[in-house]
Amino acid sequence: MADIRFGTFLAPNMLRVYQAIADAVGERLGVTTELVVETDYENCRNDVNDVCFVCSLPYVMFEREGVSPATPIAAPVLTGARYGGQPIYFSDVIVHRDSDAESFLDLRGKSWCYNEPLSQSGYGITRHHMVSIGETSGFFSEVVQAGFHETSIRKVAAGEIDASAIDSQVLTIEMRDHPQLAEQLKVIDALGPSTIQPVAVSKRFDDEFRGAVREVLLGFHSTPEGREILEIGTVARWVAVDAADYDDIRHMVEACEAADFMEIR
Repeated sequence: MADIRFGTFLAPNMLRVYQAIADAVGERLGVTTELVVETDYENCRNDVNDVCFVCSLPYVMFEREGVSPATPIAAPVLTGARYGGQPIYFSDVIVHRDSDAESFLDLRGKSWCYNEPLSQSGYGITRHHMVSIGETSGFFSEVVQAGFHETSIRKVAAGEIDASAIDSQVLTIEMRDHPQLAEQLKVIDALGPSTIQPVAVSKRFDDEFRGAVREVLLGFHSTPEGREILEIGTVARWVAVDAADYDDIRHMVEACEAADFMEIR
């Protein structure tokens, strides 16, 4: 088998976990693997990568556009009681520790930042929440794209932006690894849950290959070394998923389209 190209479109603070998984797949299949950090979704749309760590929103949006290059095969279950042993996550709404805001509705007239518009945790879930509460016109005073959740966190901590919605996994890791951020921030709301980001395999590969990659993921927590790596990303284990598991994301997009609110403003 030729070498396998992995691509990650997710937060940088999970790179060590993704690299370990790519290495484990390579060892299992007897091939060389490469992990590429992607900066936009064109390589996802164009089916450049063989295996992707990808946000659920672009997967759903590309599918709706008639482009469906990859199949979800597995997703992480995060540690913590709030996740209930399911492959879900939340978007935690953060403000500066000194902010007077106590809930999402208190953010009316304040500034907001997000990582990028094809992020379910940073954008899609916020957009859907605004539709669900009927706030689709001029809610925020300013909306800024930050590029990464990690950047959004630091903008709020520095007082440059009033609030943001952050992937709960990313936020937990950042506040653990950078305790000074925890001292500068508070969580005032939680949006979701959403089905968490999948590992997806290109449809160029057959069921045997997909099954082999899934087997590596589902068994990753079974060794002390694997558990140590997963702890870096607050992951308890991986479980099997398929396309239907992301119907919640599809329904959110449909609701936003019906409300003619696809851009946060």
